[in-house]
Amino acid sequence: MQEHTINAQNRSLGRVASEAAKILMGKHEPSFERHEIAQVTVRIQNAAKADISSKKMDEKVYMSYSGYPGGRTDRTRRKVIEQKGYGDVFRRAVYGMLPANKLRKQIMKNLVIEE
Repeated sequence: MQEHTINAQNRSLGRVASEAAKILMGKHEPSFERHEIAQVTVRIQNAAKADISSKKMDEKVYMSYSGYPGGRTDRTRRKVIEQKGYGDVFRRAVYGMLPANKLRKQIMKNLVIEE
C-alpha cells in the first residue's frame, strides 16, 4: 500500500482536498479503474495551518439533518472547527469531492488527517 503525504501549510482548503480526492480515487495511476479502490493512504499534515480566509470562516455553513421535524442544525465553519477541529472540515471537503457511490465510505477510510 502506497502512502502519499500532502502538506496543507499555507495552501487553500479546496486545493488540498481536491488533490487528496484525486489520489484516493487512484486517478494518479495508469491502472486506474472506477470500480476498484486504490491501494493508497493519503496523509494530510498541518491541517490547522491551512490558508482559510476569515470571510469563509463566517459565511460557509454546514447543515445536518437528524430526520426529525425541526431537526436541521446549521453551523458555520468557525463553529465546526471549535467543536470538532480542522480534521472534520478537511474530511467533509474531501468526502464531497469523491464520487457518490458504494465505494465512497471505503475510500474515506484511507484518509488520515493530522492537525
